[in-house]
Parts: sequence; C-alpha cells; structure tokens
Amino acid sequence: MGTQGSPVKSYDYLLKFLLVGDSDVGKGEILDSLQDGSAESPYAYSSGIDYKTTTILLDGRRVKLELWDTSGQGRFCTIFRSYSRGAQGILLVYDIANRWSFEGIDRWIREIDEHAPGVPRILVGNRLHLAFKRQVPTEQARAYAEKNGMTFF
Repeated sequence: MGTQGSPVKSYDYLLKFLLVGDSDVGKGEILDSLQDGSAESPYAYSSGIDYKTTTILLDGRRVKLELWDTSGQGRFCTIFRSYSRGAQGILLVYDIANRWSFEGIDRWIREIDEHAPGVPRILVGNRLHLAFKRQVPTEQARAYAEKNGMTFF
C-alpha cells in the first residue's frame, strides 16, 4: 500500500488510446495481440465497448497502456464523448483489403471533430497478412494521413 492506504501503482505513466473504425476492420485483433498476463486487464462487455491493458517498458519507465475498442457501432456518438475523456490518442483503423473501410475514415474524423476535438489521431492500416488482397495503397493512406494531420502506421 502507498501513503495513507492508497495502492501502489505498478506503472509510471498511464496512456489511454481509443480504437475507432468500421466493424470488421480488425480492432479486436489489435486488442487480442496485446500480451499481458495481468488480472487487471479484462474485457468490459457490459457497455458494448471492449478494452484491454498492458504494461510496456519505454525509456526505462513502466507505461500502462489502455486500448479501448468502440466496436464500430452506430451508437458510437452517444458514448464516445465519455470514453474519449483523458485519451492521449485515437487510432483510426481500416482494413487494407477493404477499400470501403478506408473511405469510411472521413466519417470517423467528423465524429471525432465533434466529440473529441484536439485529441491526437493515428491512422492504422490493419490486416497486413492480407497484403495480397490490398485495395488501399500504402502511399495513398500515408498521403491521406498527412493531409489530415495524422501519423500513419
């Protein structure tokens, strides 16, 4: 226990990121790829939003990373504002083998502009294992991210 009965943190920094994008672009796969044996990193199904935490070592500091998946549902705007509070970034995810999911990013940007202005954004091309079916050229996505003030991965 820490001072005055407060629990000791097992991390130095906490970073919260939201995953947004259409359904079936692999946001759940991103969550599943996080390796963390911590009992404090459950999925939260009751609200329709899943999340997972993991702790990473970055420049000698323990960073607890929370990833929240908004599930791509239409009720996104009704709950997004509360989940975006305190977020350090928003990952806009599309499927590289699904052109429609990339074209949908404009809609997500408008939602973010309305409900979470000022939160940094990162464009993520997902499902690289489907590169043989690629419908969104890497350079097109990189140029789109740059035009919209986003980092691209």
